[in-house]
Amino acid sequence: MTRRRSPSLVDDVESAARIDSELRDINERRDAIRARVNSISKDVGRLRRDGDVAAAEELQAESKELGAEEKRLASASDELSARLRDLLLGIPNLPHPDAPDGGSDADNPVVEGPIGLPDEYPGYQRVPHWETAAELGILDNERAVKISGSMFTMQRGAGATLARALCQYGLDLNADVHEELRVPTLVTTATLTATGQLPKFADDAFAVERDDLWCIPTAEVPLTSVYAGETLDDTDLPIRVMAYSPSYRREAGSAGRDTRGMLRAHEFDKVEILAFAAPEQAPDLLDDMVGRAVKAIAGLGLPYRLVDICTGDMGQSHHRSLDVEVYAPGADDWLEVSSISWFSDYQARRANIRFKRHDEDGKPVKGTEFVHTLNGSALAVPRVWAAIVENYRNEDGTVTVPEALRPYMRGIERIGA
Repeated sequence: MTRRRSPSLVDDVESAARIDSELRDINERRDAIRARVNSISKDVGRLRRDGDVAAAEELQAESKELGAEEKRLASASDELSARLRDLLLGIPNLPHPDAPDGGSDADNPVVEGPIGLPDEYPGYQRVPHWETAAELGILDNERAVKISGSMFTMQRGAGATLARALCQYGLDLNADVHEELRVPTLVTTATLTATGQLPKFADDAFAVERDDLWCIPTAEVPLTSVYAGETLDDTDLPIRVMAYSPSYRREAGSAGRDTRGMLRAHEFDKVEILAFAAPEQAPDLLDDMVGRAVKAIAGLGLPYRLVDICTGDMGQSHHRSLDVEVYAPGADDWLEVSSISWFSDYQARRANIRFKRHDEDGKPVKGTEFVHTLNGSALAVPRVWAAIVENYRNEDGTVTVPEALRPYMRGIERIGA
C-alpha cells in the first residue's frame, strides 16, 4: 500500500499514538485529583463538626492546590486533544484488501473494457469539442469569463438543453431505489470536514469566510451529513439518496488543452448517488453503484472503460474506488466521468452516524455501530457533454443527440441541423 506507507504518515500515526498515551495519563491524574478533592470535601465537613478547625483548613489548602493542578491539567488536555484531532483528521482511511497496490494513476489497472471503442475514428470526429461547440454556438466561455473570470463555462441554446438533459437522465436512471433530495450547496466547516475534504483540501474549495460557509465540491458532502449525529435503525438500511447540484472546485488545471472547453471548470453540474449501509451490505452496494455508473455511460453509446484505483491514487477517505472513463476522440484522451467509492466507516466516524441492530426477535441489541457510506458520481455533466459532442460529431459539423437523451431535448435530435 504505497501511499499509506509514506514516512510523513508513519510520523503522524506515531505522534497520534504518543499524544493519545499522554492524554490517557493526564485523564487518569485528573480522575485521581477529583477523587481526592471529593474525599477532602467530606473530611472537611466531618472535621468542622468535630471542632478540629486547623485540620480542616489544612485539608482545604490541599484541596485548593489540587484544584489549581486539575485546572492546569485540563488546559493541557484541551491542547493535546486539539493536536490529536488535527493529526487524526489528516490520517487516511485503510484501503480494502482488494484495492490494487500502486503509487500513482499509472498503476491503476483497467478491469473492464475498452467497450464500444471503434477501430478507427474518421477525421471529422477528431475535432476538439470546444471547436465544434464554438461553430454551433452552443458554448460561450468567452462571455462566461467576462461574467465570472477564468475557468467558468456557459452553454447556450441546444448546448444548455443538452447539459440539463444529462442531469435529468442521470436522476431518472437511479430513481428506482434512490430518494431524490434538493440539498443546500453552501455548507458548514463541520459538514465539509465530515466527508474528508477538510482540513486537507481547504485550498481546493471556495469559502464564504464571513459566514463560515463553503461551496460544495460535490453533492456527496451535504448528502453524507443528512444523518450526521443520528442513530439509524438497521431495519431501515441501506438508505439510498441522490441529488443533482452545481459543484464548485478551485481546479488547479494545467496549461494547454485540458483547461479549454468543458474539461475543467470551477463550477459544473453533477448527479450524485449515495448509500448509508451496514458493513455487510457495502460490498453488494458497491457493485450495484458501479453497475449503475457503467449503465449510464453505456446507455449514451459512448466508448468507456472501468478502472480500479490503486492505493497510491486513492483519495484520503476512500476504502475502495473505481472510475468510469470515456474516450474523447477530439481531445484524444480518456476522461474520468464517474468515480464510485466505498468509505467504510471513515466518514461516519467524522459525522457520528451510527445504527442500532436488532436480534432475530426484533429486540434491540446493546450498543451501536458506525454505518458505512458509499458514493458515486451517477453523471458528471462537463466531460460527458464534451464526449458526446466529439463522438457524435457528423461530417457536416452537426452533432447527433444520443437516443437516450432525446426525451429531454424538446424535440432536438441533431444539434446544428
